[in-house]
Amino acid sequence: MDKCPCGSGQAYSECCEPIIKGERAAETPEQVMRARYSAYAKVETDYLQASLHPDKKDDHDPESTRHWAENAEWHGLEIIKIEDGGPEDNEGDVEFRASYTHKGERETHHELAHFSKEEDAWYYVEGEPVKPATFVREGPKIGRNDPCPCGSGKKYKHCCGRLA
Repeated sequence: MDKCPCGSGQAYSECCEPIIKGERAAETPEQVMRARYSAYAKVETDYLQASLHPDKKDDHDPESTRHWAENAEWHGLEIIKIEDGGPEDNEGDVEFRASYTHKGERETHHELAHFSKEEDAWYYVEGEPVKPATFVREGPKIGRNDPCPCGSGKKYKHCCGRLA
């Protein structure tokens, strides 16, 4: 069984391939997102154009998209959060992470993608990068010259600070 690149665990022939080939319509924004990722991984870039919202198709560069898809190694898709996009909705959002290697560099693309339904078809409208969460320290900051919190009596920089 050729597993689907989208990470659903299903066979590609039963998951994203029918959507990419136009044999079946995506029923949700999540299905469009999974099919778009699989289209990159399988270099089925015509689907990327087809799944774009009609108002956004002029901004699409099929040649560079194909070149990028062909020259990347695709590692996986993680769906983080889905908002709306049900049968009664006309809009929906999917937050995801896509992992790939391009030009020898392993990358993760983290995006909040917006989808819109027109005439019973879901389309990718746009996405915005998700910025990493700000790290908030729970305790006070230990300075290099402060006593080490382990109780050794040494300065932090000469004790546990060397391990950090």
